[in-house]
Amino acid sequence: MDFLYQLIVVAHFLGLAALIGGWIATRVGSTALSPVVWGARVQLLTGLLLVGIAEMTSDAELNHIKIGVKLIVAVAVVAAAEIAAARAKRGEPKPQLVDAAGALGVLNVLVAVLWT
Repeated sequence: MDFLYQLIVVAHFLGLAALIGGWIATRVGSTALSPVVWGARVQLLTGLLLVGIAEMTSDAELNHIKIGVKLIVAVAVVAAAEIAAARAKRGEPKPQLVDAAGALGVLNVLVAVLWT
């Protein structure tokens, strides 16, 4: 189970890289939003899997308030990315939503690292 957990952590980090890297790419002129959208999706899914595995295997008490805050932020990231991509497909680009998705992704990292 430990190996599976570590693989999911790697996928979680790769999702983060796609989300933040895609956001930075849009800031320097790229119009491709799929890395942002897929990064946000991967982050949400792998985050849920990591919490589920931790609940099953760990004897330590998890910080459910922190997990709840991170879940709310992750859902907001996915929503902003999905809406931005849908509007861009229709020819109505909303770079503010891409910025919101990227900034909220960074916020989620800050919550993960700084909230003890």
